[in-house]
Amino acid sequence: MQKSVRYNEGHALYLAFLARKEGTKRGFLSKKAAEASRWHEKWFALYQNVLFYFEGEQSGRPAGMYLLEGCSCERTPAPPRTSAGPAGARDALDKQYYFTVLFGHEGQKPLELRCEEEQAGKEWMEAIHQASYADILIEREVLMQKYIHLVQIVETEKIAANQLRHQLEDQDTEIERLKSEIVALNKTKERMRPYQSHQEDEDPDIKKIKKVQSFMRGWLCRRKWKTIVQDYICSPHAESMRKRNQIVFTMVEAETEYVHQLYILVNGFLRPLRMAASSKKPPISHDDVSSIFLNSETIMFLHEIFHQGLKARLANWPTLVLADLFDILLPMLNIYQEFVRNHQYSLQVLANCKQNRDFDKLLKQYEANPACEGRMLETFLTYPMFQIPRYIITLHELLAHTPHEHVERKSLEFAKSKLEELSRVMHDEVSDTENIRKNLAIERMIVEGCDILLDTSQTFIRQGSLIQVPSVERGKLSKVRLGSLSLKKEGERQCFLFTKHFLICTRSSGGKLHLLKTGGVLSLIECTLIEEPDASDDDSKGSGHMFGHLDFKIVVEPPDAAPFTVVLLAPSRQEKAAWMSDISQCVDNIRCNGLMTIVFEENSKVTVPHMIKSDARLHKDDTDICFSKTLNSCKVPQIRYASVERLLERLTDLRFLSIDFLNTFLHTYRIFTTAAVVLAKLSDIYKRPFTSIPVRSLELFFAASPNNRGEHMVDGKSPRLCRKFSSPPPLAVSRTSSPVRARKLSLTSSLNSRIGALDLTTSSSSSSPTSHSPTASPPPHTAAVLESAPADRAGDSTELSPCRSPSTPRHLRYRQPGGQAADSPHCSVSPASAFAIATAAAGHGSPPGFNNTERTCDKEFIIRRTATNRVLNVLRHWVSKHAQDFELNNELKMNVLNLLEEVLRDPDLLPQERKATANILRALSQDDQDDIHLKLEDIIQMTDCPKAECFETLSAMELAEQITLLDHVVFRSIPYEEFLGQGWMKLDKNERTPYIMKTSQHFNEMSNLVASQIMNYADISSRANAIEKWVAVADICRCLHNYNGVLEITAALNRSAIYRLKKTWAKVSKQTKALMEKLQKTVSSEGRFKNLRETLKNCNPPAVPYLGMYLTDLAFIEEGTPNFTEEGLVNFSKMRMISHIIREIRQFQQTAYRIDQQPKVIQYLLDKALIIDEDTLYELSLKIEPRLPA
Repeated sequence: MQKSVRYNEGHALYLAFLARKEGTKRGFLSKKAAEASRWHEKWFALYQNVLFYFEGEQSGRPAGMYLLEGCSCERTPAPPRTSAGPAGARDALDKQYYFTVLFGHEGQKPLELRCEEEQAGKEWMEAIHQASYADILIEREVLMQKYIHLVQIVETEKIAANQLRHQLEDQDTEIERLKSEIVALNKTKERMRPYQSHQEDEDPDIKKIKKVQSFMRGWLCRRKWKTIVQDYICSPHAESMRKRNQIVFTMVEAETEYVHQLYILVNGFLRPLRMAASSKKPPISHDDVSSIFLNSETIMFLHEIFHQGLKARLANWPTLVLADLFDILLPMLNIYQEFVRNHQYSLQVLANCKQNRDFDKLLKQYEANPACEGRMLETFLTYPMFQIPRYIITLHELLAHTPHEHVERKSLEFAKSKLEELSRVMHDEVSDTENIRKNLAIERMIVEGCDILLDTSQTFIRQGSLIQVPSVERGKLSKVRLGSLSLKKEGERQCFLFTKHFLICTRSSGGKLHLLKTGGVLSLIECTLIEEPDASDDDSKGSGHMFGHLDFKIVVEPPDAAPFTVVLLAPSRQEKAAWMSDISQCVDNIRCNGLMTIVFEENSKVTVPHMIKSDARLHKDDTDICFSKTLNSCKVPQIRYASVERLLERLTDLRFLSIDFLNTFLHTYRIFTTAAVVLAKLSDIYKRPFTSIPVRSLELFFAASPNNRGEHMVDGKSPRLCRKFSSPPPLAVSRTSSPVRARKLSLTSSLNSRIGALDLTTSSSSSSPTSHSPTASPPPHTAAVLESAPADRAGDSTELSPCRSPSTPRHLRYRQPGGQAADSPHCSVSPASAFAIATAAAGHGSPPGFNNTERTCDKEFIIRRTATNRVLNVLRHWVSKHAQDFELNNELKMNVLNLLEEVLRDPDLLPQERKATANILRALSQDDQDDIHLKLEDIIQMTDCPKAECFETLSAMELAEQITLLDHVVFRSIPYEEFLGQGWMKLDKNERTPYIMKTSQHFNEMSNLVASQIMNYADISSRANAIEKWVAVADICRCLHNYNGVLEITAALNRSAIYRLKKTWAKVSKQTKALMEKLQKTVSSEGRFKNLRETLKNCNPPAVPYLGMYLTDLAFIEEGTPNFTEEGLVNFSKMRMISHIIREIRQFQQTAYRIDQQPKVIQYLLDKALIIDEDTLYELSLKIEPRLPA
């Protein structure tokens, strides 16, 4: 008979008492009895690892106890119930929480418990789990395993030590044996030399002492070397060398991988495509193969040699010398410049070749090669782009772990500097060739071709759709075909503005462009811009009211043809202002460059390029500025880094003004300065213009030559006079000017010219302007010469100049070619006189105070006028293209108004400057905004319309047009300030970038509406029809260039709630699925939206791009490069990249759609009551098509 187990009952009662008072968990639970389906309610108390249960809460003696150590607790399902009993009781039992305590040994039945609430049950299970000490037991088991493992290691070490001891003993025995043999040999040797004197043997004790000494010396030496080696192993130098070796090993592995990638590129794509190009029906030409791969094969051979050298260095490890390898590699890395320069073009050629089905099929076959591992050809073409930066990073890490006294430290530093220089050059060339690629892309779109776009100095400014109003010979508008429908269909033109030319094209049905036969290519140096119609022209008055003052004129005066006028009509006032600002900026830039050329060549005999070259501040790096090797549109090195002061100095430099610099500065100035600082600089330049030109340039400017003082005779018809007084057109023409006065005055003196030459001489007298003359200019076929009347003939000036313009000063008059050419033998007119003549023709009269000959001939006068011109130029660009700066900053607006009013009070202000100032004041003072554009608030108010349409009654065209209208209005409402500083990724993004967040919210709501509308249908056919209709809407959005709408719809169709509906998709037609795949491919995010970028590049505004693509680019730029260098200089290269993206966004923002509003459709699209949340959508999806069993 088994004996019972004794335990201390008193101690158990004491623990039960503690459990009632201080237990971890206490409460009523139902305990299953031994009999089946019998439950008894007990009061349980848990204390440490002992669970007591009592008959009731007031019971003093426990009914039982359980030791929980080593047990486990798990939930069990409710037991099945019999049908007997009331239904309410069965439901109450089913809702109870059941769990079981399992003990870790046999013979112990599990303890089944239940409680009324699920939360209480979970708490009891957690408490029992902690009381079971399961975690401690697991940890004990782990520690025990480690202990056993350590014991095994110790035993192994003991066995190894024992074996070593036996080996030492065997070696000692062997040593003794060898010694005995040596002694025997020595004795034999002694016997063979009987004639040698016998030496007395040493004392055995001394031998023993020597042996012990020798042993001790060896032991001490070994111990010393062991200490030295251990100290070195633990030293920082050894740690640095280990890291350096690891970097080298990593570099070798990376180089192996890179060579393998190049091998796949050459052998898997390049060589097979070459063979395919040589076939009878080639899917690709040899030229396209060369354009795509360029010098990839040469790059592969180069890196194979470099890789072999690295492996040879590893064979000599631990001596790793790499500098000589880089010395050999550096001169050959210039081939990367050509590859990087060609990279974007190669991807474009590849994209065009993929349009060929045969080539696309062949390429997919090559990409299916297992060696490609699922990577596309574009991926392999991108690998060489990152190799130079990878080398720079590797060398930087190597130098960090290479001591300064290392033998190859200097060589590695030299290699790193050369690679960084090469990387900068490649970066600059990529930036420089972006504009060239843009020009070439436009040139390829024009069927006739356009040679002027092959000029590398041509910088692309903007493009868009304008309507050309038909005109007749005299430049007056034709009233025959001004109907809106006919004008929009036949008069729509695709216009492209460059720094020197303006292109006007028509678009054919195939998407190709055709230059107009007459006036297709306009040279801006021959153009005069008229911002508003002439008030004296009755037809222009009518046109102004007819077109809502959206039209503007470009008067073209080619030297070898009759002048003509191009009248263009902008879609809105905002777009007209943008076009006017850019065209005026280009014209002013040409004019300013030509004018400064006149000034410096006349006064100092130094040409402007030489003058700029002599000014080291424009091209030489300094502590506060760093230049790149790329030249801007003014042939001046672009700024890479600079202080704010140097940037403001470049903005107000009178010698040149780059359009790209001005755009970049005005887009990003708020990152590194404030508007008040910029305005203060402009005001300072207006009041003190000589501070804007460096001292060295002023010295060149005022270094007057004897030829300028009339000491030598100059022929008025000489080529030098022709070169000196050739002038570009004026800024703009006022609406009160006559067409004749609006025409720029040619100052060219070529012998074969159809326009008369100018003979300019000085005069010592001056008088007020005369009255208007009937004839404003000489006939085009009459050679007229303008000369200065001498002092003694001042009174005859009226009779001698019947053809004088009303704006010409009296001392300047026309002389007929039949007159005496030797009346004024000395010609010493200052450039200020030429400037006065050139600009006077643009006005309608000389202003008060501008009748002083001394002031006109003053050398400083031209600088003051140029400074005023520059300030007005920057302000006009700022006000017209960045009006939001002044809407949000009333103080800035008032300061600008005060400055412009101060300019108007200048008595020496020229007529065209006065007109330009008045135009800026008018643009800045008008409070009414462009009422043609629909506002975001107007869209919200449209939801108050009567009953909205339903999805079934709306056509796909109506939905697509209104979605496009909404998307563009929301997209256009984003101010460009929100694109700076990654505000959309900050915690306070709703306050910093409210319009970007509204755009994101609108995108999500439209996508939710599409998904909700599809899920509203219960039957499969209706859902399939809805999907096909939405795909048709997306395709129409694509035709309307609304790629944001395409992505809204495709994103909705790819949601898990809709994508999983296999039965529904089975009902969708194959054509719809193919169209869906095509749309997804267009807006795919693969390759940084490569396809979408290519599509946007080839389409003309209006268009709605996907905003997330640009936000990703801006985030990449912001995170990759800092705003300021370590020296505190502004990273202007980063500003240029940001400005480039913002300009592309604003280009799409400015061109509006001509789509009529349909309130009922818009109300349907904005009805939030139709939107179902994501969780409900998925539940509906599961209800419609339940999951299939696994």
